[in-house]
Amino acid sequence: MNEKKSKVVVMVLAFVCALTSSDVDAQEQTRRYNTAKQKLMEGKPVVGGTVYTSDPNIYCAMANAGFDFLWIEMQHSPLTYSDVAKMIRACKGAAAIPFIRVPDATQGDIQKAVDIGALGVIVPMVATVEEAQDAVMYAKYPPEGRRSQGGGQFGEMWGDGYRASANENILVIVMIESPDGVEIADQIAAVAGVDVVFAASGDIGSFSGFSRDDPRYEALISKVKDDTLAAGKKLGGPFMWHDREGFSFFQASSEEGLIRAGAKVLLESAKGQYEY
Repeated sequence: MNEKKSKVVVMVLAFVCALTSSDVDAQEQTRRYNTAKQKLMEGKPVVGGTVYTSDPNIYCAMANAGFDFLWIEMQHSPLTYSDVAKMIRACKGAAAIPFIRVPDATQGDIQKAVDIGALGVIVPMVATVEEAQDAVMYAKYPPEGRRSQGGGQFGEMWGDGYRASANENILVIVMIESPDGVEIADQIAAVAGVDVVFAASGDIGSFSGFSRDDPRYEALISKVKDDTLAAGKKLGGPFMWHDREGFSFFQASSEEGLIRAGAKVLLESAKGQYEY
C-alpha cells in the first residue's frame, strides 16, 4: 500500500472512530429526568394522583404530596391547554411528573400536551392498532415518531437539550376500555413505543355490560393483563388494584376525593373533643 492510500485509510478510520465515539457520548449524555418512567422501567410500581381543577395551588399540593406522577385529566374536564400549561409551570421542579390524559389520539392534542411539558401522554379509548401507533407517532420526535419541532414551554421545564432527550423521557400510555380493544390487546401492546397498557376498569365494565364480580368481566381484564405482559410492556389500572399481580402503573384518587378523605381522617382523630 502506497503512502497516499495509507493516509486515506487512516483518515477514514479516524472519521469512523469519531462518529462511533460521538454516538456513545450522546447515549451516555442522554438526560433522564422522567423519574416516574425511570422507576417504572426498573420494575417498581408508580402511582399518580388525578387532577381535574385548574387551581395552581391545588396542583402544587398534589404534585408535592408524594405521588410519582400526576394524571392531569383533559378527557373528562373543562381544562384547556392554557390552564394546564400554567399549572405545570407554577410547580416546576415538583416531585410528581406531569402526565396528561388527552381527549383523543390526535396530532393536535398530543402535540400540545408534550409542548407544554408533559412527560407522559395517556390516550383513552384505544381500540385499534392505528390509534396506538398514532399515540407514539405524535408524542415522539423523528426517527421514532413525527412530532413537529416547534415552540413551547418544554425547554423551560426540562432544560437545554430537550430535543435530544425527549424521546427517552416521554412515556406513552394507551387505555383499553372496550371489548373490541380487549380483543386485539395483544396487537395494541405489541406496538413499538407503547410503554404502558392501561386496563380501564370502569369502562370495560360499562361497555361490556358485565359487573366487576362477573367472571366474564374478569376474563376481559385477564386477557389485557396476559397480552400486555407477554409483549414485555407495563400494565396499568386503578389504585384499588395495587395488590394485583402484574400491575405496576396506577391511577389514584382525584384532589376532591383526597380532600374529602383527609378531612374525614382529621375530624375522626378529634372525635369526642369537639362538637360540629
